[in-house]
Amino acid sequence: MQPYIYEILKIVLQTIDEGVHVIDENGRTIIYNKAMAELEGMDADEVVNRPLLDVFPSLDQDSSTLLRVLRTEEELIDRPQTYLNNHHKEITTINTTVPIYFQGNKVGALEISKNITKIKQLSGQIMTLQLQLSKPDKKETEKIRKFTFESIIGNSTEFIKAIHYAKKAAYSSSSVLIYGETGTGKELVAQSIHYGSHRAVEPFIPQNCAALPESLLEGILFGTSKGGFTGAIDRPGLFEQANGGTIFLDEMNSMGLQLQSKLLRVLQEGYVRRVGGIKDIPIDVRIIASTNQDPYDAIDKGTLRKDLFYRLNVIPIILPPLRERKDDIRLLSSWFIQKYNRKLSKNVQTIDPLVLDAFQEYRWPGNVRELENTIEGAMNIIEKEEILRKEHFPPQTNAKIFALYQNQDTFPVEDLTNTLTKIEKDLILRALKDCNNNISRASEKLGIKRQTLQHKLKKFNIDLS
Repeated sequence: MQPYIYEILKIVLQTIDEGVHVIDENGRTIIYNKAMAELEGMDADEVVNRPLLDVFPSLDQDSSTLLRVLRTEEELIDRPQTYLNNHHKEITTINTTVPIYFQGNKVGALEISKNITKIKQLSGQIMTLQLQLSKPDKKETEKIRKFTFESIIGNSTEFIKAIHYAKKAAYSSSSVLIYGETGTGKELVAQSIHYGSHRAVEPFIPQNCAALPESLLEGILFGTSKGGFTGAIDRPGLFEQANGGTIFLDEMNSMGLQLQSKLLRVLQEGYVRRVGGIKDIPIDVRIIASTNQDPYDAIDKGTLRKDLFYRLNVIPIILPPLRERKDDIRLLSSWFIQKYNRKLSKNVQTIDPLVLDAFQEYRWPGNVRELENTIEGAMNIIEKEEILRKEHFPPQTNAKIFALYQNQDTFPVEDLTNTLTKIEKDLILRALKDCNNNISRASEKLGIKRQTLQHKLKKFNIDLS
């Protein structure tokens, strides 16, 4: 490389608009460009050649995107991060972070950052205005349907086991973690636990953590304090509003790691602090959280803090997908037909056996919610007939469900998921046999973490005794 190329790279580094921050393999800053210094309101001399956590004490090994990439060697693309500099100024950035290698060896990590602090402030103002305009009326709140265990339909063995755990959870105030794919009924179970508990007369407040950016979600959960950011007012968050009752955090694995650390503090200490505030507000709130991703996989991928998982996973409830509860498809179909008979003034008495056979073969990626929507669509089409048939379903459903069933061979074909599940279970059993049921050695042989193997043993009902 020509010597002048280095000078060109230096000029580019110092003139681009994005912040650039590079650390070495020991976590010390070696490159810190002008844009990053302006973004964080610091001088390069305060950062370069110093350990990252000494300069940014609000971060740790998990919440720092640079240190996480240095440890895991996995790229992070457009990941938000909110932190304090050593002057206690809050900064919010969108980061792309990658590991750096030289001659095959890891030598550090590089981060390119965009400043979205002002965007976060504007978002906070919008959030405050929205909540002021949409504050629910008490009479309207009372009209919201409250689900109980009597609302839950299903007879399959694994589903009954999950509901048994949920009923036991209703007698406790311990944290609950519900794991299930989208559409398996996680909020239905969470509501049933709440309304079956001694907290039933107090609020049940759900919040989907995937529905809002982290900068907005923090203010909604913990509230805001006047002066916390431009336009902020004193406003209680959902935790304060749910005091005495239950808060349901749906898709909690979508929550940013820094916000997860604040949630962990609430669980440990029993108080919240509003965004921009200094006062600790005591609360008595039960947390029910859910994840649509296997929590052990989420921990391995770095999207779920291990310490938060153990704090929430006091009472674990695993809801099986509909493809594993095929015996319930007939029961659920009848239930939804009666529901939409009442709602749409229809008189459907039953469903064509050929339709039910197709339903049994379909994989239902959207689970119970998809089954309900499919039947609701057909119930809108049927007129005075009493039997729900294939022709009552729209073309998209025919192409998706019935075409697959009609085109299959004489011999039944198991879907890919069931086949892979059997292969996975067989590999685990073989590894355990080869290792004389030693979990540590078997997990090493399989190339997975010990805790992941323990979770799979429970999932597959493998007893080592």
